[in-house]
Amino acid sequence: MATNDNRTGRARARRSPEAGPAKVTLDMVAAAAGVSAATVSRILNGTAIVSDDKRAAVDEAIARLGFVPNPVARGLAGGRTLSVGVVTQAIDSPFYGGALRGIEDTLTAAGYSPLFVSGQWSATHEARCIDTLRARRVDGIIVLTGRLSDAALAAHARELPVVVTGRTLQAPGLVAMDFDNFEGARLATHHLLSLGHRRIAFISGDMKHPDGKERLRGYRSALEAAGLPFEPALVMPGNFTEASGLAAVERLIDSREPFTAIFAANDQMAFGAALALHRRRMRVPDDVSLVGFDDVAGSVYSVPPLTTIHHPVYEMGQLAAQAMLQLLAGESPTPAKPAPRLMVRESSRELRASRRR
Repeated sequence: MATNDNRTGRARARRSPEAGPAKVTLDMVAAAAGVSAATVSRILNGTAIVSDDKRAAVDEAIARLGFVPNPVARGLAGGRTLSVGVVTQAIDSPFYGGALRGIEDTLTAAGYSPLFVSGQWSATHEARCIDTLRARRVDGIIVLTGRLSDAALAAHARELPVVVTGRTLQAPGLVAMDFDNFEGARLATHHLLSLGHRRIAFISGDMKHPDGKERLRGYRSALEAAGLPFEPALVMPGNFTEASGLAAVERLIDSREPFTAIFAANDQMAFGAALALHRRRMRVPDDVSLVGFDDVAGSVYSVPPLTTIHHPVYEMGQLAAQAMLQLLAGESPTPAKPAPRLMVRESSRELRASRRR
């Protein structure tokens, strides 16, 4: 029969030097600081009202013992998980990728973990994504545009903080952030008009999407300001993908409608448009000037580099995350609305006098 000494010896043997030091606990910090474990916990959670001496003693004990607080446990103790759900539309999108980086960098710096899900441009799928995130007890949800109705978003905001981009709705517990797509499209079209172009084709985005509607409206406004009629034959529908931009230009060329410039409602469609022009042996910008929208990372490296409207998606991601952090802190955010900027590159040029009419 084993003696107590033998059992103690085996226990000591199991804690070999290679096993490393024993885990430092909250109780050990409290004993070293001469306060209760509850006081240490409240100091870590930022809810304690204690003297500077006690706070300094706890800080010193934490540093001396090498105590590492468990962020999940701290969050749960405060009724939070320190996580924020993020509903994007396409994880692999070069546009949304910039926004996701901005969100992640900002939330991580504040001690929060983002949980990313893809809505795939489906209201039904977005609703399932939000249900999944809520089941994981996220503290708030950021929605990047999407198809979910304003009423559905407002209903979720009654239960937890919501930040949504690409919308203009108002509701308690919800912050909506939008970009001036109208002005961006007007700037892009005006740029081509200033170069002497009058037959400007437009590749539209998805008309179910607010961005698509506003960019078409900006295109039409610039034409009207220049005294030019809106010609539906020069508008080719797209869906914000490279393939749709390629198909749109194929249809445009086959229609035999004359044009000297193309404004695509996003850079990805402009990339597809450039490929279609190349296959038809039409040179950019010598034969056709080309302008996009968004200024995604690849636009400056396309051949030729693409003239486009800078959409500060990384900054928009940061602003969305900052607004969420303010909501979680009980504040009322008033996020700024970044202004669009025209980025003139080699894909657009002045129309030759011989081609003007």
